[in-house]
Amino acid sequence: MKTTLKIEEFAQFMFGIFLFSQLEFLWWFFPALLLLPDIGMIGYAINTKIGAITYNLFHHKAIAILLIVVGMLYFGEICTLIGVILFSHSAMDRIFGYGLKYLDSFKNTHLGSVGNN
Repeated sequence: MKTTLKIEEFAQFMFGIFLFSQLEFLWWFFPALLLLPDIGMIGYAINTKIGAITYNLFHHKAIAILLIVVGMLYFGEICTLIGVILFSHSAMDRIFGYGLKYLDSFKNTHLGSVGNN
């Protein structure tokens, strides 16, 4: 992955930390919850298609942003927190080259093949 994209994702990760700091949760919630979106990989225990779908649901920034906005406007801080964690986690993953998955293989992502970035 190009350095420019990594810098952009790092900026988004920092923005996620900023968003979290605006919430009323203790600071340690952020690192404690940051890896939780990887639960979406459980779908790979069934097959690669289900795995890609569940992984992408937990790693899609548009879904994260939607949860942040809906939480801020209607559902409160828990919903906002979920969105912030999903957003931050996705940015962190993309810094390391883990993108949204295609249906054929865990290693085949929208950023290229995992391990070749």
